[in-house]
Amino acid sequence: MGGATPEAASVTELLATAVAALGGSKRSGQVRMAEAVAHAFDAGEHLAVQAGTGTGKSLAYLVPAIARAVATDEPVVVSTATIALQRQLVDRDLPALADSLEQQLPRRPRFALLKGRGNYLCLNKIHNGAAEPDDRPQDELFDAAATTALGRDVQRLTAWSSDTETGDRDELTPGVPDRSWAQVSVSARECIGAARCPFGTDCFAEKARDVAGQADVVVTNHALLAIDAISDAAVLPEHRLLVVDEAHDLVDRVTGVATAELSNAILGAATRRAARLVEPELAQRLEAATATFVSAIHDATPGRIDHLDDEMTTYLTALRDAASKARSAIDLSPSDPKAASARAEAVTALTDISDTASRIVASFVPAIPDRDDVVWLDHEDGAHARGTKSGGGGGSIRAVMRVAPLSVAGLLRGRLFEHATTVLTSATLTVGGTFDAMAAAWGLTSGEEKPAWECIDVGSPFEHAKAGILYVAAHLPPPGRDGTGSAEQLDEIEALITAAGGRTLGLFSSMRAAKAAAEIMRERLDTPVLCQGDDATSALVKQFADDPSTSLFGTLSLWQGVDVPGPSLSLVLIDRIPFPRPDDPLLSARQRAVAARGGNGFMAVAASHAALLLAQGAGRLLRRSDDRGVVAVLDSRMATARYGGYLRASLPPFWATTDPVRVRQALERLRTADAALS
Repeated sequence: MGGATPEAASVTELLATAVAALGGSKRSGQVRMAEAVAHAFDAGEHLAVQAGTGTGKSLAYLVPAIARAVATDEPVVVSTATIALQRQLVDRDLPALADSLEQQLPRRPRFALLKGRGNYLCLNKIHNGAAEPDDRPQDELFDAAATTALGRDVQRLTAWSSDTETGDRDELTPGVPDRSWAQVSVSARECIGAARCPFGTDCFAEKARDVAGQADVVVTNHALLAIDAISDAAVLPEHRLLVVDEAHDLVDRVTGVATAELSNAILGAATRRAARLVEPELAQRLEAATATFVSAIHDATPGRIDHLDDEMTTYLTALRDAASKARSAIDLSPSDPKAASARAEAVTALTDISDTASRIVASFVPAIPDRDDVVWLDHEDGAHARGTKSGGGGGSIRAVMRVAPLSVAGLLRGRLFEHATTVLTSATLTVGGTFDAMAAAWGLTSGEEKPAWECIDVGSPFEHAKAGILYVAAHLPPPGRDGTGSAEQLDEIEALITAAGGRTLGLFSSMRAAKAAAEIMRERLDTPVLCQGDDATSALVKQFADDPSTSLFGTLSLWQGVDVPGPSLSLVLIDRIPFPRPDDPLLSARQRAVAARGGNGFMAVAASHAALLLAQGAGRLLRRSDDRGVVAVLDSRMATARYGGYLRASLPPFWATTDPVRVRQALERLRTADAALS
């Protein structure tokens, strides 16, 4: 990767300066990681680093990134999975590093946050926008006397556009629903371009890109990173060095970007947009093809589709051809910005429909073992449907056909790792005790020319065996298939939370199980029990952190997104091993593909998926050096099944037991000790 670079020793000195300035102390794992990152950048060798909670991994990669970028005038891109980490990097870590390292570097380091275009207000859409899918005239939405919630949101956003310096959606407080934001934003493909746009010189997205183009460290997210890799257009500044934090989420985020769908909402919006711009005959043809297809998927059985029948093939082909014809009939050359904006949005929507229908039909041409894509049908509650900005559906069922890549390993290998030396890091990268599963999913261990890569586990500053207990309730019956807890499991939950005095994060495999357990525990316990869905998750986590006697139950987002140090979280309850649903269309197809190649599909896919989530869930317990507590897995299969050892090897090295009495006594002692300190 060429260019002068500071030696590892100088990076170590810079790290020591930064840590001292921030009031921290030397951590061997952090030093080891910083040296490894500097070496990877210098050698052009990809690096996977597992750095346990408390290591200070963000400083361990930011310091060598800053040193390298300032020395070579080449930017380093840092990608994260969550907004919380982005904010930590941009609002806290990078400003502090710029202040503390400025005197030891040739110049003050520059940094920037870059998001997808759809995250920024579009001034042309606000002032010259096209009517949206509900067919309401744009001037009605932007009317000062707006009477609907949508109109009031747009009115507020219009006023905000004159006050905000960034136009960044995340800086709007309070926020607005997706449907409202869609009235004032465009995707990159819907944008008419700064040169044609009358507001091009004031464009918030262009300003953010300009700032990012001058930065030494550019912070972005996995979705934008994936778009930059997949699409032919350069979304991120040109770079040869990349850090992927929260790398355990990379495959899922890239898969999400590479997934396409056809639904009533998507097709209806495109049809209404096209109707204003094409001849009636073409509009009617598209409308008819849409109605036929939507009716067919609404009546079809949800689940993975392995064989596409002639009837559905005909419907998809008709939809593809109708969308393609309508798209070709739209003139993209008008000089009027309002007309150009409306046409760009319509063409983008029609292109997506045509491409997706074509991709779905083509995916069935190879035999099952040779396919690259998986197709399935979902029937979703309209209030919780994904993939649309149309808002709630009042509980109606929305049918959606989706197509996703069976694997993104080749995409990552060819479009990401071939173009940038990459550091991949997280607190949880080893599954079953090795990096093998993650490396295979990233594409580092396959292909004709395997990329050069190294992996290290720099450990954690926590003494897990002294600070935490892993309790597996081996005496409980195996969990049933209905998803809710048995009477014995509910008794166990009650006893453990009572011993802990509340202070419990309950991680459940489904929302149904979480709500059922919360309802019963509220009747049995004297301490408060919150459940995800009662309020915004952030508000619930704050309530939980503020009151040590409170317990919080929930599902997937809590497994990975809760950071509550101190005595408010002393017990992590896991109701069952979080295997994917057997009917999960994508993961079941991946499992079948592994088996077809002679591998163990269950271990490679289902067990690896569960191991990673278990590690994330268990990681909620110890968030700082003085934390103490218990991770309780109420699924006896962790102790009795053959795969139990594989799953336990994915967890931190807690002291392990299956004795319920000892665990309750330990929780009672911890509760008493914490009460004495408070």
